[in-house]
Amino acid sequence: MNNFSIQSLYNWYRNTLRNPKYRWWIVFGTLLYMLSPFDIAPDFIPIIGQIDDIAILTLLVSEVSQLLIDNVKSRKGATVTAESSDPTEKTVDVESVSVN
Repeated sequence: MNNFSIQSLYNWYRNTLRNPKYRWWIVFGTLLYMLSPFDIAPDFIPIIGQIDDIAILTLLVSEVSQLLIDNVKSRKGATVTAESSDPTEKTVDVESVSVN
């Protein structure tokens, strides 16, 4: 039996958007869906027709902004790592204790 849910669709969208190979296809497809008159809820139905477009647009903007934030953080982390020449700055001394 096919187990379809909104959560599984969201997870597929998010994971595919995070894959660099398919990222631009998903962005293009989402924008095409936004402009298309053929939707899950057609745009000529007041309010309900715009809800699916707003939900998809919100999902796209939030995921793309998260990708940009992650990219900036990774670049900033790479810069900090390159500037740090003392390897002991990253070393953490830990004392272990056995718990019985």
